[in-house]
Amino acid sequence: MSEKTTKKTSRTDWARIDAMPDDEIDTSDIPPLDAAFFADAKLRMPQAKPSITIRLEPDILDWFKGQGKGYQTRINAVLRKYVEAQKK
Repeated sequence: MSEKTTKKTSRTDWARIDAMPDDEIDTSDIPPLDAAFFADAKLRMPQAKPSITIRLEPDILDWFKGQGKGYQTRINAVLRKYVEAQKK
């Protein structure tokens, strides 16, 4: 799980960033993307996930929900790792 959650408040002045015109944004550290970059690109659409009902013990569900937004995605990631480990 690469998603990082934090309870710290951002110190970024988002209102100033939102109001900044695009031409004032420094993008000099971003390399240009040319045709070669996209030459082997493939369109990958996300796989639809069926909606199901699952029964979890309350403390398990509370723990995942306590990790913040995206708890269902994290539960899916944990289950995926378990399935992959069982296939080995």
